[in-house]
Amino acid sequence: MWMMVPFILNSLLNFVVSLLVAKFLGPAEYGRFVLALSVAVVVQTLVFDWLRLAATRFYSERDRLERPQIRATLDASFAALAALVILVAFLLWALRLDLPLSRDLAALAVGVSITNALFDTATALIRARFHDRAYGALVIAKNVLAFTLTVGGAFLFRSANVALVGMMVSVAGCLLVARGEIVDPNAGFQNAERALARRFLAYGLPIIIAAVLYQSIPLINRTLLSQQHGFAEVGQLSLAFETGIRIVGAIGSAVDVILFQIAVHTEKTAGADAARAQISRNLGVVFAVVTPAVAGCWLILPSFETLFVPENFRGPFAHYFAIMTPALFGFAMMNYGVNTAFQLAHKLTPLIIAALVALLANSLAVLLLPATADATRFAYAQSISTMSGLVALVAMLFLLKPMWPRARDILGASVAAGAMLMIGAPMRLWEPCILTMLLQVALGVAVYGAIAYAFDVASVRSLVGPKIMARLRQPQLQ
Repeated sequence: MWMMVPFILNSLLNFVVSLLVAKFLGPAEYGRFVLALSVAVVVQTLVFDWLRLAATRFYSERDRLERPQIRATLDASFAALAALVILVAFLLWALRLDLPLSRDLAALAVGVSITNALFDTATALIRARFHDRAYGALVIAKNVLAFTLTVGGAFLFRSANVALVGMMVSVAGCLLVARGEIVDPNAGFQNAERALARRFLAYGLPIIIAAVLYQSIPLINRTLLSQQHGFAEVGQLSLAFETGIRIVGAIGSAVDVILFQIAVHTEKTAGADAARAQISRNLGVVFAVVTPAVAGCWLILPSFETLFVPENFRGPFAHYFAIMTPALFGFAMMNYGVNTAFQLAHKLTPLIIAALVALLANSLAVLLLPATADATRFAYAQSISTMSGLVALVAMLFLLKPMWPRARDILGASVAAGAMLMIGAPMRLWEPCILTMLLQVALGVAVYGAIAYAFDVASVRSLVGPKIMARLRQPQLQ
């Protein structure tokens, strides 16, 4: 469970860094920054992410000691792919193609994709071994360096280029700090096996294709938006979306990092049926966590914008964030809930189908929705596409053996979130301030927690009830 602490800390610090970078760069330069990051994310996912997935699925402390060929294959594959990506980047630079990004930003996007992929793969290897302390040290080192270099570069130079360079250097520096935990004995390139690489790629390829399709949606939207309304509007829309994704991603990832590893361990030790039962429980837990998180974001939005959002982003931030709350819910449920059911069953084609549905829905929305003077049309398209993908994916759960969450979890979480919204909505009209936000959070947690306890959502009453009764009896025993 302690693995969740550095995971949440990492996401929280990333969130702070993102807001500060936006503040110091301003909407237009931040628009260039996030468009370059969007390119970097797509390149990273397409080229490298199968290695991270393989590390999560096939690597462990026992494998580190007994099967060094697994790590050797991962390392050799990463090195070969990094060399290939750098070569392609130089070719694109030499050809002087007319791209939405300037040549220097495109080159930096490639560099960011490599360093971020290296960090994500390294943290996946450490998490697979359940080395909480090493993971925490890596996260802290990365975020201290990111705050110093990325935010510092944005503050001093007001340049997206400098901020991206700071991002790359911060990742490289933190990996040097944790190199003792990252290096494996007997994992030289000579131990790499092509058969293992093919197995890893076969496992990860459907997930990667689906992820790239999903990631292409904001990239396409931002590119079109930059051409129609300029980079400043890209920055306004992107800060709202990226902030929401970081919030729900922090919460969802913190839960998923434990739940998915438990499901994988259950499959190895107790068999496929037990693993499916665990995934069913996991789906209920994820829904019970994500639903109030997204609802709570909407409730505190006025105060959050006043307290944390840079002044030159206010107004558009709340407008776009509210429109894209369905996209945040769909993103979290797919990535930290429904996807894992298909991953564990090794039936990954539905992930690609759902991603294609989302891409088609986005394209139709952009084409058919009325044109707007700002990014509103693209914000609606983002929510329509993400929810379309989620609906398609949930519908395809019928292709698997029974792997449904308890009806009590879904119903109880829905009722609790609805009550939280009804009681908290009037407070959105109060003066936005820290006290208002704290009261909203406290009331929301109390209302949701009480109803979730009554419904025994995610077995919370079964887990917490006996402990509460034991505490109540303790004074009597003394």
